[in-house]
Amino acid sequence: MFAIFEDGSHQHQVQVGDRLTVDYREAAAEGDSLKFDRVLLANDGETSSIGKPMIEGAAVETEVLEQTKGKKLEIVKFRRRKNSRTHTGHRQKYTSVRVTGITVPGMVFTAPPADEPAAAAAEPEAAADDAKAEAEE
Repeated sequence: MFAIFEDGSHQHQVQVGDRLTVDYREAAAEGDSLKFDRVLLANDGETSSIGKPMIEGAAVETEVLEQTKGKKLEIVKFRRRKNSRTHTGHRQKYTSVRVTGITVPGMVFTAPPADEPAAAAAEPEAAADDAKAEAEE
């Protein structure tokens, strides 16, 4: 249950609930929603839909979490024997988003089950309790 969409020159594989960092959106404020409609591929667990090049009517809905900056990149230029040195820096801006929904015509996407490990861990305890009850009888 995932989709691959294109944002600028990047392609992202996402599921509902994923958090990712995309290129900076100046107009997007925290809490706003963004819609990415350049969906290349979608899979609902049973069937896949592949765009040629995009899937018509498909979209990935996201919620803006925060605007961040990347790591500082330092650019140093040194020309020997010329007494010429330059030192500059750059910090790229990014927008952090959370995927809230994936819509593809003819497919249904659900959030990935988050309680599977807890349910699997509870089953052995229940089996042990049943064994104790049988032993007491």
